[in-house]
Amino acid sequence: MPDFPPGQVWLAGAGPGDPGLLTLHAVNALNQADTVIYDALVGEAILACAKPAAMLEYAGKRGGKPSPKQRDITLRLIELARQGRRVLRLKGGDPFVFGRGAEEALALREAGIPFRIIPGISAGIGGLAYAGIPLTHRDTNSCVTFLTGHNAQGELPDSLDWAAMVRASPVLVIYMAMKHLDRLVAKLRHAGLAGDRPAALVSHATLPQMRVLTATLDTIVGRAAADGFAPPALFVIGEVVNLQQQFGTSNLQAMLLPDRDVSCQKAS
Repeated sequence: MPDFPPGQVWLAGAGPGDPGLLTLHAVNALNQADTVIYDALVGEAILACAKPAAMLEYAGKRGGKPSPKQRDITLRLIELARQGRRVLRLKGGDPFVFGRGAEEALALREAGIPFRIIPGISAGIGGLAYAGIPLTHRDTNSCVTFLTGHNAQGELPDSLDWAAMVRASPVLVIYMAMKHLDRLVAKLRHAGLAGDRPAALVSHATLPQMRVLTATLDTIVGRAAADGFAPPALFVIGEVVNLQQQFGTSNLQAMLLPDRDVSCQKAS
């Protein structure tokens, strides 16, 4: 495992939530970092991997709630690195998948701060796998499209060619979908997606409190409201959703209920 030099910033993905999905490089970074600046979706079990003397700073963004400004977070990374600290910027999922990691990396480069990128398992891959929804199956699809449910201003993305996506991709995976779920469904229906297409919501993916709701595109909004679904949640549409029922709930539950405590081991 590489040494974490003072004065550097490492941008790392923490995975979708289950600490067992951390990479060895991420654990190694946690073992060495002097400061960990972490996002809202990084849980206590993951932060427990940090060395005891590490300073933990919350920099999470939650829709509709007071959140740190991105510029302030970036300036804080630069400030701490210039103080000679080993700074770990820890993000849920992967830092380059709807995680603003690219923005921070470009700002660090502009400031002359050395940095390292540590990929993580994105929720759109690991989270759906835990929910029993495969992204691909050779009988259903050879293409997947990932998109975000809101833009940098928190609004529904207005620059997407919805009709082109519906025509080209048999499986759509939408991150951060709950805020505009009804409008997303309306956009997809208007773009030509059939109302009986299988659809699912996955909340708190990979964590013990994970919930999976399967429905159709026409019924998903009402079912989500009735079942009290809340963010964070993934929204997936496509025939692969139907495979979830074939895997068996006991197999899926076993993934979420470990028979022993998960503890972090020192990477060496």
